[in-house]
Amino acid sequence: MNSRLNKSADYFFIHFLLEFDMKKNMGTLDRILRVIIALAIGVLYYMGMISGTVAIVLGALALVFLATSLVSTCPLYLPFNISTRPKG
Repeated sequence: MNSRLNKSADYFFIHFLLEFDMKKNMGTLDRILRVIIALAIGVLYYMGMISGTVAIVLGALALVFLATSLVSTCPLYLPFNISTRPKG
């Protein structure tokens, strides 16, 4: 029974990802800046310049920046209809 539930959940998740059309709204410069900021946060952590709660919060932000750069979509831009991507 548990296997049946897992397959159902997997199917739902895959179907959701395929049907959920997030429009790309990030331009190249926006994506590059986010990657640079994420890398800078990683370097600061590696060098011991940030630690504790600050490191956790900035690390989470760095992961979000990397993920949004990878998919070229910023969910925070969507409600405000913001796009840094060139039209065309």
